[in-house]
Parts: sequence; C-alpha cells; structure tokens
Amino acid sequence: MLEFIRSLPGYSKILSSLGSGETIPGLGLIRSARLPVAAALAMDVSTPVLVLTDRSERAFTLGDELKFWYTEANRMGFPAPNPLFYEQAAWGNITRRERLQTLATLAAYHVPGSTRPAISPIIFAPVRAIMARTLPRRDFIRIVRMIKIGTNHTIDELVRHWVEIGYQSADTVLEVGYFSRRGGILDIWPPAEKFPIRMEFFGDEVDTLRQFDPVSQRTLSKLEAFRITPAREVLPGAAEKAGITGEVDEFKLPLVHPAHASLLDYLPRGSLVLIDDLQTVQTAANDIEEKAVKLRADLLKENILAEDFPIPYLTWSELQDTLSGLKWLELGRSSSPETGYFGEAVQPGQRFGGRLKPFNDFVGDRLNNNARVMIVSRQASRLDDLWKERQQEAGIKASPEIIDGTLSDGWEITDGNRSALLLTDSEIFGWERPQIRQRHTPSAEAPEAGYADFKAGDWVVHMDYGIGRLIGLVKRNIDETTGEFLCVEYDNGDQLFVPVHQADRLSRYIGPGGEPPSPTRLGSTEWATARQHASEAVQQVARELLDLYARRQVSEGYGFHGDTPWQYELEASFPYIETKDQMSAIRSVKKDMEASRPMDRLLCGDV
Repeated sequence: MLEFIRSLPGYSKILSSLGSGETIPGLGLIRSARLPVAAALAMDVSTPVLVLTDRSERAFTLGDELKFWYTEANRMGFPAPNPLFYEQAAWGNITRRERLQTLATLAAYHVPGSTRPAISPIIFAPVRAIMARTLPRRDFIRIVRMIKIGTNHTIDELVRHWVEIGYQSADTVLEVGYFSRRGGILDIWPPAEKFPIRMEFFGDEVDTLRQFDPVSQRTLSKLEAFRITPAREVLPGAAEKAGITGEVDEFKLPLVHPAHASLLDYLPRGSLVLIDDLQTVQTAANDIEEKAVKLRADLLKENILAEDFPIPYLTWSELQDTLSGLKWLELGRSSSPETGYFGEAVQPGQRFGGRLKPFNDFVGDRLNNNARVMIVSRQASRLDDLWKERQQEAGIKASPEIIDGTLSDGWEITDGNRSALLLTDSEIFGWERPQIRQRHTPSAEAPEAGYADFKAGDWVVHMDYGIGRLIGLVKRNIDETTGEFLCVEYDNGDQLFVPVHQADRLSRYIGPGGEPPSPTRLGSTEWATARQHASEAVQQVARELLDLYARRQVSEGYGFHGDTPWQYELEASFPYIETKDQMSAIRSVKKDMEASRPMDRLLCGDV
C-alpha cells in the first residue's frame, strides 16, 4: 500500500516541494490515511520527523499503528508532563525517561563527533508536550560527555558532574538516572541507554566499558565509548548557581533555565514536522493556555504561587515562530485548498456493519475492477475462509491481501483507473480499534531486597537455626575483611550473624493467634526436632494429595469442543488487546476445558 501511495503524482509533488523549500498547504487527508502518508514521507526524507497531534491519546495510537506501516521505524514518543502547568507535582519516571531519550537522540545531530541514529527517528508528540519548556539545547549539548576507553578522568570529578546534571547516587544501579561508586568501578544508567554501563578504572584511566543486566549484573556487551547525557530536564548544578534552594524538580525549570526552549529547538536542519490537523492542534494549545492562565490566577489568589513566577510553557504564537523556520506541512484539511495534493483521491472506506455477504460481494467487485484490496482484521482467518468460499463460487481469480492485525479505520485511494482499498474491522464489523494495554515491565531488585522489609525487633526464622529476634544490620571483621551481617538473637542471648548474601535463608515468622513465639536455643536439637515433625506432617498431606490427584486422573470429565467461528468473533470484539500473560492464561484454560479429565487450575489476576 505504501508503494501505491508513493507512486501517486500528488505524493511526488509533495517530495519535490519539500526539497525546494516551497510552502505546502494542507494535504486534506482524512484521519485514517494520514499515518500511511506520514510513514511514506519518513522513509523518503531520511531526516527526523515530528508528528504533532492535539491529544496524547492520538499521539500514542499513531505511534502504535506505525509498526504496521513501517516495521523498521525508529519510533519515539515525547509525552506531555503529568501535572498541569503551574501544578507542583512529579512528572513521573516514564515521562522523564521518554522525553530525555528523545532529546538525547536529537542532540546527537548537534554534538560534534556523536554517532547519529542509523534510522532517523519518527517522534510522536501532543501539543502540550511541545508547549512545555525544557532544558535549552545549548545547555544540553554543553554538558554531554563522551567517555572512551583509554581516556583519563578523575572519578571524583565525574561523580560531581553527574550530580550536577541530575543523576542520583545509589548502592546499586537499578533505574535510569542513577549511578553507584565502588572503589575503582562506576556504574551509571543514562536515559539514552537501554542498559546501565559499568566503567572500570586503572588509576585515572578508563580501562573497560561494558553494558550489564541490572537484574543479574552480568555483562551484555563491551563498548568502546558512550555518551553521558543529562538525567533531568532541570539541572541541580544550574539551580545551585542560580541560588535556588530546596528540592530541584521540573516545576522549577523556568526559574533555573530562563531561556524559552522546546523540542522544536532540538530538531536538526532539514527535519520535517507533520501536523495532524492544524486547526485542532491550535485549538488544543489555546485551551491549554486558557486553563493555565486560570490556574495561575487561582494560585496567586491563594498565595501559593509567587507573583514573579515565570510562564512554564510556550504559547502557540511562540511555537508558530519556531515552526516558520522549519519544514512543516499539515496532513489534515484546515489549511488545504479545495483541491490539495491528493484532492478527492482519498475517501473513507465503505461500511458493512457485520454483513459479510455484501462485504464479500463488494471485495469481489473491486477485485474484478483491478483494484488492490487489503484487509486488516482480528478475524483474518475467518474472513480468509469466507472469501475462499466466495472466490470458488464466483470464479474470481484475484484475491485480497488479508492480514491479521488491528488498525483504526480504512480508506480508498483512486488515481485515474487505479485504486487501492484498505478495509479494517471498523468498516467490516463496526468495531472500534481495541485499546492498547502496556505490559508492566518488572524492575530489577536490589541485592538487599531480601531483607529490606525486616525491622529491628521482628521475629524471624532461619532455615537451619530456628526462631529468633532480629537485632539489625551490623558490620563485623572476619579474616581481616569487613562485611555486613544480619544479627539474630536466640534464647539465652545467643547471637547468630547471617551474611547479607545469605539473607534468603531468613523469613518473617508467621504464627497462629499473633502471639510472640519462644526463641530457639542454639546448639540444641529443638529446631531439628520441630523440623522433623513438620516434615512428617507435610509427607502426610502429600500422601493425601497424591491419592486425591490419582483419583482425579482416572475420573472422566466433560471435554468441551474447540472454538467455533462465533467464538472467534466474540473474542475479536473484546475492546482491548490482550497482554502476553493474558493470552497465555486463556490458551491454558481452553486446553484444560477441552481435555476429558476434570480441570484443576487456579487463575489469579490484578484489577
């Protein structure tokens, strides 16, 4: 389909106008056809592309659907801050990281000696994200450091610099924006890097650089060099120089960095800005500013905000001034002439509301007229079976391209005697595109996570020594080596020192009735006897369970039939895209239900 779009005369005219710097009016595209045209342009211009929308949801949907049209795309998001303008609240780690990743990627085009991305990024951003002020580009570039093997760096100076640009110290690096120092080893996780990086020194010389897994701490790859970019959009070092005290967060960004700057300032020369719909984007920007002005007035009235607090955003007129120096064009209709580059060539797809016979007749008719037909549906296999029946009955030689997937809407493009048609579940069944569910990525656990919840005075159980009271974390010298131990006190004041790397042998005591237990006597057979009794009780329960499950195995249950087309259609109408874990659970339950023996399964889920 993209090849068809790129072969259109109107598309060739767009590329020609962009190359000559000519001002291009709006393309007049319907909403569903804007993303494939944007994907085609991104392939052909070979420069960073910013897609600007009115709302965050629209930016997220376009970014997700881009995978269908351009699988190799270097897709990036630039989210809006979580709080409203003038609202003093945290931005959120995910928002910070995605914004800084995008800024670092674009900064590589301006930093001498930096390696540019092999595939130019396509950035999706709502207008509020662009309005939010950010770290000025000149300041960002000035503090970027390139670390190479064989170069000399004083560890103290590096650490001091990292603190100034927003990194936080930690015992173990588990999240973006943190660093740790252990003798001649430094770990750091810059926002632009997928994994943290470990630097090992020989004196002041960088001896090795390697990426490592924060969970296992194992090396993933060796590096020759890497960039250290800012960990925050507001720099603690700059705040200190400006005399700003207290916690430094993004709320104070306009105080720390007076120069007005936005993502647009980071775009390199030749970049292309695609505006989804100019009128809706402008209206959204004006609404955001109106709400911000009202909130400011309320905060001033309540003496929460200082009278001289600077404006934390750029107005639409300021953004327009910056856009005037960039190549940009509107994908929508608000600035397009009656006949734009595509004119009336692009039309919405015909709708069938679940009537599959008229749908197949329509597809057959279009194929007989040499149209190219693509069907993208979550019911791909069923539609393929129905089409083959129709094809055999009507003797049609051509076939549509049927793809298992999900898109928001379809369209039809006509160019003289040629036409291309995209049909989705929206046209075929009247279904809206399912909402995307982002699977939670578990974070790495620190080595001390096994005992971090223990408090002095807690009753704990050691696997080998029994019940005692936790005294706390202490340091002891053993064989001229200082180590950390968990001190547990037993009966008669006897103490056991458990190395922290064996903390998994300790667990919290859980007893009946909430009554405090009696501590175990060290050196006696008391704990061994208790374990023996428990083992015998467990074996008795195990024998009962084995007997129960043996009888279940030979019992005859009801085996359900496999899924039918109606079942597939019902599942496809679910208004969300299932996560991998959900799909795994669904398949496992179905497999058990179709078996002839009784199902034995516990399904747990979070709200």
